[in-house]
Amino acid sequence: MNIETTRITRLLAAISLASLAGCGGDAATTNTNTEVVNSSEPVSDWRMVWNDEFDGISIDTNKWNFELNCAGGGNNEKQCYTDNEENAFIKDGMLNIVALPAEEGAAKPYTSARLNTRYNADFTYGRFEMRAKLPSGQGSWPAFWMMPTDEEYGTWPRSGEIDILEAVNLKVAAEDGTIESYVHGTLHYGREWPNNSSSGKAYLLPEDMNPADDFHTYAIEWQEGEIRWYVDDYLYATQRRSEVRYNSKDEAVGLKHKGWFAEYFEQGSGELTTHWDNAPFDKDFYLILNHAVGGDWPENVNNLGIDADAFAQGQSFEIDYVRVYECASDPSTGKGCETVRPGYDSLDDALVEGAAPVPTPPSDGVARNLDVFNGSLDANWIAWDCCGGTVPEVITDADKGDAVKFNINDNNGTVLGFSTRGGHFPDDFTGTSSPFDASPLLELNGRLTFDMKVVTPPTSDTTWILKAEAGDGGPNTGDVPLSESNEGVTPVTGQWQTYTFPLSLLQEKGLDLSAIDVLMVFPAWQTGEGAEYLITNVAIEGDLGASPEVVLFDNGQSLDWPMWDCCGGSTPVEALDDEEHGLTAEFSIGEAPTVMGFNTRTSAGGSGTPFDATSILENGVLQFELKVMSNPNNPDSTWLMKIESNEGDSAVELPLTDAGDAPVAGEWKTYTYTLADLAGAGLDVSAIDVVMIFPAWGTGEGAVYRVDNAKIYDPSAASTAGSEITIFQDTAAEQWSIWDCCGGSTPTEETDDSDHGTVAEFVIGSAPTVMGFLADEGVSFDASSILANGVVQFEMKMVTPPNATDAQWLFKIESTGAASAVELPLAESVEGQVPVIGQWQTYTFTLQSLFDAGLDISDINVLMVFPAWSTGEGAVYRIDNVIIANP
Repeated sequence: MNIETTRITRLLAAISLASLAGCGGDAATTNTNTEVVNSSEPVSDWRMVWNDEFDGISIDTNKWNFELNCAGGGNNEKQCYTDNEENAFIKDGMLNIVALPAEEGAAKPYTSARLNTRYNADFTYGRFEMRAKLPSGQGSWPAFWMMPTDEEYGTWPRSGEIDILEAVNLKVAAEDGTIESYVHGTLHYGREWPNNSSSGKAYLLPEDMNPADDFHTYAIEWQEGEIRWYVDDYLYATQRRSEVRYNSKDEAVGLKHKGWFAEYFEQGSGELTTHWDNAPFDKDFYLILNHAVGGDWPENVNNLGIDADAFAQGQSFEIDYVRVYECASDPSTGKGCETVRPGYDSLDDALVEGAAPVPTPPSDGVARNLDVFNGSLDANWIAWDCCGGTVPEVITDADKGDAVKFNINDNNGTVLGFSTRGGHFPDDFTGTSSPFDASPLLELNGRLTFDMKVVTPPTSDTTWILKAEAGDGGPNTGDVPLSESNEGVTPVTGQWQTYTFPLSLLQEKGLDLSAIDVLMVFPAWQTGEGAEYLITNVAIEGDLGASPEVVLFDNGQSLDWPMWDCCGGSTPVEALDDEEHGLTAEFSIGEAPTVMGFNTRTSAGGSGTPFDATSILENGVLQFELKVMSNPNNPDSTWLMKIESNEGDSAVELPLTDAGDAPVAGEWKTYTYTLADLAGAGLDVSAIDVVMIFPAWGTGEGAVYRVDNAKIYDPSAASTAGSEITIFQDTAAEQWSIWDCCGGSTPTEETDDSDHGTVAEFVIGSAPTVMGFLADEGVSFDASSILANGVVQFEMKMVTPPNATDAQWLFKIESTGAASAVELPLAESVEGQVPVIGQWQTYTFTLQSLFDAGLDISDINVLMVFPAWSTGEGAVYRIDNVIIANP
């Protein structure tokens, strides 16, 4: 059937729809009653529109084209395709495609035939059926398949390939005695070769039947968005288009079903785009019958290579008929004639998972952490009892401090947790409904984590559940047992336990990460009577690392952002100020009008790398200190700040009085501009490259002024990130001290070389002891957020070795109360070295290795470095630059 005939047939079928009996389904969905549809019986609405029964005396060239080449399918096959009658002929009502040894000296060692219907019969949707007996032998590769007529989406496999039937090496016996009997149904699609994708399924006929022993019927039913494979009318495989999951903003964030996909260049824009729709299986395809010999697949499985004896007398692929049916109920979609069975749409049965990539969740690119409860509730969240009538309250726990107490009375039908959803707020709640967008955290080891203690268990056995939602009735995780957390534990009454759920798992369960508004932890519905439990440290977080910032000047100029005089010809200098400020940037304005400040453009000697402040737009600031040494000669001069981006494409100029007090000669003043305000005034914050501070143009003559601590950063990130701690650098961190456990000495701060400055010095006397750094009572450091890449690192110099020549130097780290501890030789550090007298040496231990060894990294309060117990007498050593950080 040619293209025009196909169109006419479909038109006639559409006209006659009123008189046809439908089989269920419509253009959007497939609604088949599997109890009344029997795949072993014909469906009345399948109407045959093309066929070849092979009952003539020769192959009908009005239906079939012979392919003449030795290239095969590009699979390193060993045959040339010919139109010789000995390779393809009709006999006794059968089409025979015979693979034969080639004559000596031929281009390939075998000959065979490949027939197609291109431009004779091309189809979109329908039932495509062949009754055939397949060839056998090591190296045989028969196929009944379809290729796109016009490759409208691009070259293979972008326009798709439908393999209705393939088999290789049938009847070949393996060493274990198994006989090759599989047939295969496959789709090819996706990106350009060699990054192409495929998915499919193999099938074994029942009762040990072999496809090479007798005739069997092989078919597909192809409709819009779905293709099904059959052997002898048994449906063994189903493949479908991908189903995209959308977030609250109607943006693609995941896949409900991972099926096929297409990637092609859009007409008009020319942009290469990924599509999760019917493409590429929504265009005309033509039929192909061929019998290949050898190639990448058959020669590399079973007994390997090609068995020449199997082809010596010819190996025949025998086809009784090929038939094409159209679904008269809806020819334009092929829907309405589905012959299915229970399980055809189940991944545990016939449904095949495809290779489609998961859409990348959209976001503004800004990854933020959220503490729902960490001693107090986030302003926009409440602790909440859905249906039981209780009011959760904050109580003080001896181990964890403030925690939320939940309880279930006699009402089993409730769930409890935390909500930012407006509909659940009490009347006196003053916050706003504020769903949390966690999607940017997905690639940053994003996780939901909380601590929980069951005070009183439910009166009956139960499963403890986590459930997260995004919108009332919207995407949610469903009920996820707490045992599916990373820790894999279930609640133990009276014990605090930590639960961590990767965001990737929650998304896989169905949650829209872009709009999380409810988090629940509860005993399974109607099994919680009598339960009382505490929850704290509820966070949605990722490994953000250091917040982006740029330092323009701080105790010395930045080589990337040099001090700059635009137009006056002066050279700004570094000037020593008071003890607090040290070196500052000093600017002097002469007669020529000018502006001054800091410039990263190459034309000013800078790095040429603008600062992208997009990710800190919400809370970020431009901040600096200014001290006027000499006022301008013009008493009416107005002091200004001007900031530019992208070589001056955008700029904002504002008075200093918008960000602080007016300058006063001889006094340091601090000025803070929010990035949000600057962006609102028109600044492109993604490419900031100049910051200027100056008296208004033409009014600055005589002014001398100094600038210090100039930077663009997020102060909230700096104060709350908790992603690193410097325990000792020049002095011990606040709430930490240099410590001798048991020897009675008092470690001191001493001055070392110019690189190290003030360091901690330890001296061990006759009493056995360990030494290091100790946090104050109730103080500890939580390194959980940097577990993936974080380290504990310090520098040490052995001034005097211990008297014991065999003393082993150790590192020990503990959590509060020594609840967990890890002790390791310094030689097991990343650097793998031992102390050398008089040399500063760096030692690094990864947090992951310490965690794996049993350390509770959420509660670190002691770090020790010492010679092994009772071997340290006489040792004197110094330690500096002690950090726990993500380098």
